[in-house]
Amino acid sequence: MTFAWIEERKSEWPVTTLCRVLEVSRAGFYAWRSREPGKTESRREELTERVKEIHTQVKARYGSPRMHAELVACGHECCENTVARVMREAGIAAKTKRKFRQTTDSNHPHPVADNVLDRDFDPGEPNASWVPDVTYIPTREGWPYLAVVIDLFSRMVVGWSMAATMTSRLVVDALEMAVSDRSEVFLDLVAHSDRGSQYASEHYQRRLEEERITCSMSRRGNCWDNAPMESFFASLKKELVHGEDYATRDEARSSIFESIEAFYNRVRRHSSLGYVAPAEFERTHNQTHR
Repeated sequence: MTFAWIEERKSEWPVTTLCRVLEVSRAGFYAWRSREPGKTESRREELTERVKEIHTQVKARYGSPRMHAELVACGHECCENTVARVMREAGIAAKTKRKFRQTTDSNHPHPVADNVLDRDFDPGEPNASWVPDVTYIPTREGWPYLAVVIDLFSRMVVGWSMAATMTSRLVVDALEMAVSDRSEVFLDLVAHSDRGSQYASEHYQRRLEEERITCSMSRRGNCWDNAPMESFFASLKKELVHGEDYATRDEARSSIFESIEAFYNRVRRHSSLGYVAPAEFERTHNQTHR
């Protein structure tokens, strides 16, 4: 096992250094390699096949960090650099991002709220900070709009809705889904959005007040004030939407449903959560805080 470990990492550190630290001889290492020339190769082939399987299962959504986390979780001991090299040699890569485009319109007469959240993106509890936003999904039938609400604690999508038009009803439906999903009285919950007219509307603001949720809004033209949501939409577009050609809005809705409910919330490993899925992160938190 020691020599196999050295073989895995010899591209990162000199063999001489690894042998000295592990207190084994270089001659012994090279003798091991010459005795079993096929062992390392077969292990690499096995790893490559497993990487290809995962790549297919997650629909090319994973780069080497998430791929490495998935492999380790499945019992494949390897280092991230080895995974990156295997992916590169096999021509396997995650889907790429496209340029961000602003969706909502902040030019309206409605009052705007202060930036209460102030980029505090790591609350210590669920239902402390939610971030809602809207994006568009291209289809051959026209653009449906997607409104999403994410709980910053676990990056869980707690509410979402889709509609052919971008109205206050769209964002209120996503909010109401989140409220229904959490089904509790909220204490000190902040909902942070951009300054779009849908979020500044009387309709949306009234629902926040009814649920005793504090409204927070980004500064004008500053996407970094809602960076986690921008990251979510960028990943959704990169990992799903840009690789599809939806014929209808209903087809897009079904695809988005599967991506959010079946994959993102329950399977996709999130870097800010230590490479576990949002549902698992919340489940672990709830078990330790009973």
